Amino acid sequence: MRALRPALLLTAVVVAGGCSESEPTVEGRWYTASQVARGTVLYDQFCIGCHGVDAQGTAEWHKPLADGRYPPPPLNGTAHTWHHPLKGLKKTIEIGGVPLGGSMPAFGNQVSEAESEALISYLQSHWPDPVYQAWLQRGGLQ
Repeated sequence: MRALRPALLLTAVVVAGGCSESEPTVEGRWYTASQVARGTVLYDQFCIGCHGVDAQGTAEWHKPLADGRYPPPPLNGTAHTWHHPLKGLKKTIEIGGVPLGGSMPAFGNQVSEAESEALISYLQSHWPDPVYQAWLQRGGLQ
């Protein structure tokens, strides 16, 4: 995935200048390729330091630390992120993970709703199809 980042960054720059509202979504997904490209840039800016290069999170993410807070979970579809609807994922980006027992800071004053959606699209681009389909069946878009 790291090898693709330069190409994705270039795509983000190109797309940002000429994105059309009629861009098709990624097959079987709610988001567009340009959202994923923008999300890549945002992920590198805000998330990579805690959640890792490939959104793999911390190996022991489900075990509380000595202070009682939980470490960064994987966001790549191997942890609980896919259990949360789009609205809940946006809310977590906005208010952070502290109210949920984690240590993720709030980003509500740093990212717009469109940027939040781009971040989520980037994360979901890591989710295998069965995980994404399970998310949809749980009402992920509601």
